Amino acid sequence: MANLEHPPEAKLSGDVSQALRVAAIVLRTLFIVLLLLLTLRVSLPQSVTIWTAYATPADLVRLILGIGVCAWLVYQLFLVPRDPASSRTWFYLGLVAVPFALIVLFVAW
Repeated sequence: MANLEHPPEAKLSGDVSQALRVAAIVLRTLFIVLLLLLTLRVSLPQSVTIWTAYATPADLVRLILGIGVCAWLVYQLFLVPRDPASSRTWFYLGLVAVPFALIVLFVAW
């Protein structure tokens, strides 16, 4: 019969392997860089040059928002997650998100 007074402790590993941590960081970095490139591409003015962005208000708003999002993405690029759960999350998310971001970047370009 099972001893219900002292159930066995669930041994959850708080440590992740070094290979998983490196792979998660690489996939996270690649995903953020792809988002940065996609944001740069989408936020460029529809006019001929960047200096004609002032011609239409929509181009100017798109350019200002794009610069803000790119600055935030660069900031996020240098923040490295430290807990083991985030390494696992970025690894699994990166396996799906990086190919998707590549496809979207290819279509948008």
